[in-house]
Amino acid sequence: MLYLLYKALQDHLVDLRIDALFMILDQLAFRALAAAGLSFALVLVFGRPVIEWLRRKKIGDTGLTDAEALRHRANSKANIPTMGGVLIVGGIIVSVVLLADIRNFYIVLGLAALLCFAALGGIDDWLKLTAASRPGASRQGLHAWEKLLFQLGLGAMFAYFVFRNGDTPAPHDMGHVLNLPFQKSYIRDAAGVFHPSGGLFYLPLGAFVVIGMLMIAGMSNAVNITDGMDGLAAGSTAIVALGLVVLTAIAGDTIARTLLVPQVTESAELVILAAATAGASLGFLWWNCSPASVFMGDTGSLSLGAVLAYIAVVVRQEFLLLVMSGIFLLEIGSVVLQVSWFKYTRAKTGTGRRLFRVAPIHHHFHLLGWPEQQVVTRFWIITATLVIAALTLIKAR
Repeated sequence: MLYLLYKALQDHLVDLRIDALFMILDQLAFRALAAAGLSFALVLVFGRPVIEWLRRKKIGDTGLTDAEALRHRANSKANIPTMGGVLIVGGIIVSVVLLADIRNFYIVLGLAALLCFAALGGIDDWLKLTAASRPGASRQGLHAWEKLLFQLGLGAMFAYFVFRNGDTPAPHDMGHVLNLPFQKSYIRDAAGVFHPSGGLFYLPLGAFVVIGMLMIAGMSNAVNITDGMDGLAAGSTAIVALGLVVLTAIAGDTIARTLLVPQVTESAELVILAAATAGASLGFLWWNCSPASVFMGDTGSLSLGAVLAYIAVVVRQEFLLLVMSGIFLLEIGSVVLQVSWFKYTRAKTGTGRRLFRVAPIHHHFHLLGWPEQQVVTRFWIITATLVIAALTLIKAR
């Protein structure tokens, strides 16, 4: 909004000879940094009143858990307000609307993805939190198949629109390329001009939608499962989002050709969405660090995972996002392995066995004797290391 206002008034500002005072709004790097700072500040400033409002509405964690080993820990966190994801989502939306070019298709679609997954998570949170007031304490949130169905459907829809908004007609759009590790997206001719490499594989609509759908739904679930300890999901998301700031800045600039990665020119504005996501996540960490004053709930975790994946799909960096999100993948993988092994051994022996003491795996380490803050800090360190490794891989081409 501020950016569009500046562009609309630019001629008048020039006539008044005060254009130099506002020219900084033309700089994408400034607007990205401002978005990060603004989203952080908004979450920080509105954190206390929103938490108090959630308390008055009694929108708090029930402390319920199916794992007996975690019963005491869950009870100690009962009645801490949840649905704090509204803070994160609100901070991101306000920052992006004010500082991004909201005429940009990818920005509009990114905000739509954020809102849709936040709404899905909000419904799930509300059903869980109001279960006790309904007869028989029914509907502890959405059923797993219901949530997954919506996630896959939304993921497919957003992937479809990303595909249809390519820079050039398919199948020659770099925004449709299958970007593999160590693959050179461009070659330089004798005159020093970069051209798309001849060995690239351009995804057809169906394959693109399937990959995008799995990325968006999968990351949404992965961040959701990681959100089980104070500060774990918020801190990890902030670190990954900072990595995406770099990837998005590269993809939207001609430097992408020099680094031999896909250049998706219209995606440049997404650096503001990535920066706002990092800032809002850090701001939420102020209230969510141990001992937490508020939890993000599915409202925050589903939307954060979805927006991270959405950005990666647009800039064709799904693989590097998976590298950066190693902790998220470890978390969701531990749940899949635990459930699968339990069902397999029960079918074979009649008694289900577990690979971990409890899943997700952050609770396994906690039960091994690691203090909660130690688990969270070490997972942050691993995430930061993976982000550095992913950015290093850009040069390994």
